[in-house]
Amino acid sequence: MIPFIDLQAQRLRLGQPLEDAILKVVRSGAYIMGPEIAEFERQLSAFGQAPFALSCGSGTEALVLPLMAWGIGPGDAVFCPSFTFAATAEAMPLVGASPVFVDIDPETYNLDPQSLQAAIEAVKREGKLNPRAVIAVDLFGGPADYPAIARVCAEHGLKLISDSAQGFGCTLHGKHPIHWADVATTSFFPAKPLGCYGDGGAVLSKDAGFHDLLVSLRVHGQAVKSDTEGKTFEHDPKYLNVRVGMNSRMDTIQAAVLLEKLKIFEDEIAARNRVADRYAQGLGDLVKTPTVLDGGVSVWAQYTIELPGRDDLAPVLREQGIPTAVYYPIPIHKQNVYSVYPTAPGGLPVTEAKAGQVISLPMHPYLSEEDQDTVVTAIRAFVKRNR
Repeated sequence: MIPFIDLQAQRLRLGQPLEDAILKVVRSGAYIMGPEIAEFERQLSAFGQAPFALSCGSGTEALVLPLMAWGIGPGDAVFCPSFTFAATAEAMPLVGASPVFVDIDPETYNLDPQSLQAAIEAVKREGKLNPRAVIAVDLFGGPADYPAIARVCAEHGLKLISDSAQGFGCTLHGKHPIHWADVATTSFFPAKPLGCYGDGGAVLSKDAGFHDLLVSLRVHGQAVKSDTEGKTFEHDPKYLNVRVGMNSRMDTIQAAVLLEKLKIFEDEIAARNRVADRYAQGLGDLVKTPTVLDGGVSVWAQYTIELPGRDDLAPVLREQGIPTAVYYPIPIHKQNVYSVYPTAPGGLPVTEAKAGQVISLPMHPYLSEEDQDTVVTAIRAFVKRNR
């Protein structure tokens, strides 16, 4: 069986230094907020071109924390795509706000700025919800159209979050999404391009005061330096809780793992792009292969092709030892729990069409040319046989 994502190949490459880093944490006893956390945040902010980085417990909590910091809650609207993992939309109800689902660009599968504009105007006309923010998703690893989305946000005075759970490390004209967004978030779930050995996430931001607020919210609303200036509190400030927060600390072991993975991350992104290029060369004349914006670099969390006979292809490949995945066969706005929330005017026809046609192929930096040729040959044979 060809691995869909080969985490063991990566582990073998990292070798003894990775195991030593984990063992160092185990021996230190600093399992929560140990020194590796601060060092990882420092390196992550440098890599992601952001002044500040805050590690947290998961990619979902990374989305919830800025919403909390901005005071977004009941009566507020946050606009996001429906063609994404549920965590993107889940963040809004968790703070009492309403997601408003927006259609996607048919080429990149990312948020369509025109659909976003129409959705914001419709919500304003209706007057039931107060537009507050937009969450753009870097789906499958490619950057959303941040210049256009940021212009729409600026026009309407909305905050912009880049949900880079799948796309951390992607760039547009050499710039990371934080260049346009107020906040960029990511997930370190093991299968992500930059993944740890458990759950974890991060929030990248630009403003020192905002970052301090996130630091407080991450740990039960504990007092931070700005809360205690000019005040006397003789005890540990972690026992002075000045706001309602959550427990969203990332384990020190995960930071140790991520520090080792950051060392090879740029090389892995380059390898992922080589694999993507070979797929495009091998399949591009027969099926719709992924589109990345001009000037964009994807980190290829998945390599997703489009095929009307998608559901017939998967079992054929499986018989040949080739795994596939169908991401988001039921868009979020079609799932019962989220169907009560608004959508952009005219519905989400592109989202619904793509949900029935996309299928993802094995993709990781260590995919051999031999295995990739096996995948390509099998798909080409299927497509030609079923024309």
